Amino acid sequence: MINREKRTISRGINHVGLTVPNLQQATDFLQKALDARFVYDGLTDSDSPREGADTERQLGLTAGSMIIKQRLLRIGNGPNLELFEIVSREQAQPVRLQDFGWNHISLYVDDIHYAVERVKAAGGQFLSEIHGNSRYEDTDGNASVYFKAPWGSLIELQSIPNGYYYPEDSEADTWIPER
Repeated sequence: MINREKRTISRGINHVGLTVPNLQQATDFLQKALDARFVYDGLTDSDSPREGADTERQLGLTAGSMIIKQRLLRIGNGPNLELFEIVSREQAQPVRLQDFGWNHISLYVDDIHYAVERVKAAGGQFLSEIHGNSRYEDTDGNASVYFKAPWGSLIELQSIPNGYYYPEDSEADTWIPER
């Protein structure tokens, strides 16, 4: 018998991150090939890059790396796809099917402090303390933190209890896992 009263840590995958060499070319491909819809740009050419010691520590970037563009897309009725264009002296080719690791996945959690306790207890290694989210995700009560799984994959815990807000040109609302 399933214990339906058991407290769960995650409502499901919020987004999957993908670093690409050219954000616009990747967007064009995903829109053409998979009907991806634009949600918002978290970082554009007109913004200062996300860089520096705090960004490197919070996101697990190597020294000198800069996130120069960041975009959220949505494909169908599934989790969101977060694209990054990053400049770094240390960039490798994408992993192959037989290689371990992803860019990252994000799990939407209702109680981020509880989730952090559970992950720590299971052996996850956090990159930093809980911190705020990016533009359009930075509503009251928002929180985010990245950790490494025992095999090295990067996973984010994210909570946005008061929802998102969107730019005028947004074509879709962000998918949020149901309770």
